[in-house]
Amino acid sequence: MRFSVIVPVYNRPAEIRELLESLYRQTYTDFEVLIVEDGSSLTCADVVADYREKLDLRYHFQANTGQGFARNKGMELAEGDYFVFFDSDCILPPGYMDALEQAIQTRGLQAHGGPDDADDTFSAWQKAMNFSLTSFWTTGGIRGKMKNPAKYQARGYNMGFSREIYERLGGFVHANMAEDIEMSLRIKKAGFRLELVEKALVYHRRKNTLKSFLRQSFQFGRNRVFIRRFHPEAVKAVHLLPVFFLLGLLFLPVLALIAPQAALVMVLGILAWTLLVFFSAFENLRVASYAVLTSYGQLLGYGMGILREFLCPDTEDK
Repeated sequence: MRFSVIVPVYNRPAEIRELLESLYRQTYTDFEVLIVEDGSSLTCADVVADYREKLDLRYHFQANTGQGFARNKGMELAEGDYFVFFDSDCILPPGYMDALEQAIQTRGLQAHGGPDDADDTFSAWQKAMNFSLTSFWTTGGIRGKMKNPAKYQARGYNMGFSREIYERLGGFVHANMAEDIEMSLRIKKAGFRLELVEKALVYHRRKNTLKSFLRQSFQFGRNRVFIRRFHPEAVKAVHLLPVFFLLGLLFLPVLALIAPQAALVMVLGILAWTLLVFFSAFENLRVASYAVLTSYGQLLGYGMGILREFLCPDTEDK
């Protein structure tokens, strides 16, 4: 099976170098790589040039359209049988392609999603962000750790599907909002087999600051509600838990005035959750402390994003 690896990139040449190096070191080598430069002012053309003799590699520059449509352009240009998508800040273990090819063949998969993690060499802040985005104690509990792999909704940082799916269903329908989740749901509704492949792991070297991490969490919350425009059933009760977390913290002072005992119970519950996060993330004191900060930020940002999109949907995003 020949893979077409498709990577949209915007102003991140250093990250592309790490990704291309990890692709060069793959034990399974029957794949091409398409880098779609999506209107960057700081391009990765020079980095790509360094790998032209090491990889079957093509580079396409276009005006900015957003990551979803940049992936679509990659599929237009691709020649492989199966498309694999990564974000530019991902790094692959050497056996990624081998694990994916084996899973597709042995499990009869037509689409897949894979988990992400932090490598041992990542910074404490990057490990903390990874924890809050993948932990059972946050919204990350559904991200790559499901008992039933068929229930997984693939994410654009690490997913793929066959050329047959693309030819029958088309590509991503939105530039930047929940386009990966929408694609996953559309694939499953069409009767194709999409599952989580746990061994198809990527290391996700996020470069977020606290501000950008909060903004990203807010956008994730918006995305979850936005997806209802295509799949009304996509929002379930579990997705609203961050909203209750947010509202609980906001109204805690009021509750303390009118029902002190109930407020105390809530405070003890929040404290217990905080300790669970701290000790679950504990690798060292810095990672655990940062993980508490990112977990609070992730839940609060996600909750605010859900409320924003429910109460004031952006009609321009349709």
